[in-house]
Amino acid sequence: MAHDRYDHRAVLHIATPLILSNITVPLLGMVDTAVVGHLDSPHYIGAVAVGAIIFSFIYTGLNFLRMGTTGITAQTLGTRDNDELRTVLGQVLSVAFGMAAILLLLQVPIGVLALWLINPSADVAAQTEIYYSIRIWSAPAALANFALVGWFIGLHNARAPLFMMILVNIVNIGLDILFVVYLGMRADGVALASVLAEYSGFAVGLFLVARELRLRPGHWIRSRLTDKHRFKRLFAVNANLLIRTMSLMFAFGFLTAMSARQGDIILAANAILLNMQYFMASALDGFANAAEALVGRAIGAKHRDSIKRAIRLSMFWSVVIALMFVVAYAIGGAWIIKLLTDLEPIRAAAILFLPWIILSPIISTWSFLYDGVYVGATLAREMRNTMVFSTFLIFLPAYWLLQPLGNHGLWLSFLLFMAARGLTMWWLLPRKLPTLQLN
Repeated sequence: MAHDRYDHRAVLHIATPLILSNITVPLLGMVDTAVVGHLDSPHYIGAVAVGAIIFSFIYTGLNFLRMGTTGITAQTLGTRDNDELRTVLGQVLSVAFGMAAILLLLQVPIGVLALWLINPSADVAAQTEIYYSIRIWSAPAALANFALVGWFIGLHNARAPLFMMILVNIVNIGLDILFVVYLGMRADGVALASVLAEYSGFAVGLFLVARELRLRPGHWIRSRLTDKHRFKRLFAVNANLLIRTMSLMFAFGFLTAMSARQGDIILAANAILLNMQYFMASALDGFANAAEALVGRAIGAKHRDSIKRAIRLSMFWSVVIALMFVVAYAIGGAWIIKLLTDLEPIRAAAILFLPWIILSPIISTWSFLYDGVYVGATLAREMRNTMVFSTFLIFLPAYWLLQPLGNHGLWLSFLLFMAARGLTMWWLLPRKLPTLQLN
């Protein structure tokens, strides 16, 4: 079978559509920023930035639904059990909807806590509250989409997530322009566009699931769907990934909070730079996703040599694309910033700190790659430990020591955090692979 190959073509077959689908997310963030960045106040950029980081924290914190699903699905694919593929999908969707219900029930205290932690100015906070109160209703679709995307990636089906994300972002961008530019809405228009787009993506995702299941004949077995041992495995993987991802989002939330404490101009400038970071990370995640699918399937099939080859191939392409981003940001970074806002103080601040984003791709790429390898191997506990170490023993102490450097110190501590993630996972992997039950 074509999917059993472990070569450059196999990596690119999975990674290319996923890169295209992944980068639509930060592209959308850039469109959101650009739409409000041409309004008459930096408060709107700040509000969308703060609102976006709140939902990045929530949704990325719950992105274990995607990551955990991918590893388990890929390993199940290696066993060629189509009934079990249905079980994985049914269980993770039930978890997704359950967590969405909890978010909706707790939306008020979550919003109050988030604004208290980030502590933006009063004008930014007022717009953020409006944004948050609308966008929170995207939770059921957003979390279900995580589950569907993870399942598709585990099946080596990279086109389905591409179709889903293209639709989400076309709808979102179109409604952004309609609501803000033509109907005169502000942060509320950006939020409403996001909600409607997520449900559009979920609708097309269900259609694609039905098509995928027709290609993989099998049965929905009720006893498996309710089997506590299968749920236990799902929760064991996902609980560790939750702690890992919450630590990651704490780092991003901390960066935004420290940005807000430096004033609305620095907050808006760092929001633009973070959009560039997210764009780069999303592209490189395509190769991490390829590593997830290939490593997971090799483990399910118990092929040790294929695991090592999948890692080497994914690493090669990750470094190539990272170097391309370094060059692209060095040449065109200032132009991107000017495209996103015409407020001169924000432009000047963002360009001043641009060199940190130019350096970021080659420093960050290792953490993205090893995330993919660890997800495919379902080494969730190890991912948790390396992330907690990098966040609380590297990032926070580094920022405390580098505070005299101001925003430069904030960005330097962030890059040290990204480097620590990659180095700790690189060090640990050779010690964990021999423990996997392989031939």
